[in-house]
Amino acid sequence: MMAYIIGAMTSMEIEKVPSEPKSAIGFFPSKPQFEPLKPHEMSEGKIQFRKVAVPAHRFSPLKKAWMDLYTPIYEQMKIDVRMNLKARKVELKTRTDTPDVSNLQKCADFVHAFMLGFEVIDAIALLRMDELYVDSFEIKDVKTLRGEHLSRAIGRLSGKGGKTRFAIENSTRTRIVVADTRIHILGSFANIKVARDALCSLIMGSPAGKVYSKLRAVSARLAERF
Repeated sequence: MMAYIIGAMTSMEIEKVPSEPKSAIGFFPSKPQFEPLKPHEMSEGKIQFRKVAVPAHRFSPLKKAWMDLYTPIYEQMKIDVRMNLKARKVELKTRTDTPDVSNLQKCADFVHAFMLGFEVIDAIALLRMDELYVDSFEIKDVKTLRGEHLSRAIGRLSGKGGKTRFAIENSTRTRIVVADTRIHILGSFANIKVARDALCSLIMGSPAGKVYSKLRAVSARLAERF
């Protein structure tokens, strides 16, 4: 009986199980590789436009600084730009070789910042960095002032020879433009908030020395974060 069982076991074919399962590559197709869409393909081949209005008082500065605006927009950002004299607007549009579709909005913000009164060398930072913004507000949004009170508030914002404005700019790493009763601030979100608080304190009547001391404390805290 024992010999019969041993003979049956030797005559049986034992199926060998592979130690490693077969690769799934042989059963499923490989992962498809798609090339990234180009900007003009993302908009179904349609050209995108932006228009920036030119105020009357910025027309002459625009003529003088046109090449400084045109060169980075056309050569570096690959965006077509022209001046529409009839409509008095700067027109921007994408090209087939535009590397990024967001370049159009960056260029529009760059031109708009120049129209607000910022220098080209300051406004061009909007093209280089992503986390920069322009914030605008009016003096009457902070406090209702008329006549000489309004004039004195504007004088406190600038200071003698622009000393106060320069101090706020340097301590908060922003750029400030005081255009009559409107104030424009260019910088990052956190720095704009600090500069706006300092300007609001000056509008409310705080002396410049008190604002300086508060700026030193706040700018020291900002420096610790980085």
